[in-house]
Amino acid sequence: MFIGHYAAALAAKVLAPRVSLGTLTCAALLADLMFPVLFLLGLERAHWHAVHTGIAPIAFDYFPFSHSLLALLLWGVLFGGLHYRWRRDWAAAAVLAALVVSHWLLDAVVHRPDLPLGLADQVRIGLGLWNSTVATLAVELSLLGGALMLYRRATRGLGLRRWPLWVFVGLLLAAYLLLIFAPQPADLRAVAWAGLTQWLFVAIAWWIDRLPVGFVLSPV
Repeated sequence: MFIGHYAAALAAKVLAPRVSLGTLTCAALLADLMFPVLFLLGLERAHWHAVHTGIAPIAFDYFPFSHSLLALLLWGVLFGGLHYRWRRDWAAAAVLAALVVSHWLLDAVVHRPDLPLGLADQVRIGLGLWNSTVATLAVELSLLGGALMLYRRATRGLGLRRWPLWVFVGLLLAAYLLLIFAPQPADLRAVAWAGLTQWLFVAIAWWIDRLPVGFVLSPV
C-alpha cells in the first residue's frame, strides 16, 4: 500500500481536526519511514523476486521491527503517548496510535504473505492485491478519492488554501505512478534511499495546514 496510507491520514482529519495533517501523515507512514533506515543499516532485509508479478516484485525477508503487527502496536502506543504528553488530548492520541497500526492492516490487503504478526516472524499475512496492477490502482485511488472528500469536509470553514492540497495530491500521484511503472533499479538500496523522500510528503502535509486563505507567496 502506498497512497492508501496517505488516504488514511487525510480521512483521520475528521476524527482529529486539531492535529496537523503532517502529524497524521507521519503516523500513517511510520512503518515505511522506518523501513528504509533499518534496511540500509542491515537490520531488516528484502530482495527483488523475479517470480512476483504485478506491483512491487519485492520479497520482504525480514522486517519485524517496522512492519510486524506487534511492533506497530508498540510504536502506536509510543507515538500516541508522546502526542498526549505534548498536547494533553486523549482523543487525538488514540487516533494517531490507530493510524500507526492501520499501516499493517492496509498492507495486509496488498502485500503477498510476508507481513509478520510478531517479532519472531513465524506467521506471515498478506492477501496479495499487489499481484494485480489494475485492482491495486482501483483500490488505492478509490481510497484517496474518498479520503479527500472527508478531509475537505473536516477542514471546511478553517480558512485553508486549497491549492497546496492539490499540489500535494499531484506530487503524490506522480510518485505513485513512477513507483509502479518506472524501471526497477538493480540495487534495492536505491529504492530504500528513494523511500526516505517520503519525509518530504510529511513536510508538505504539515505545510498544507499552515496556509490560511490570506497567505501570499513571497516573490523572493
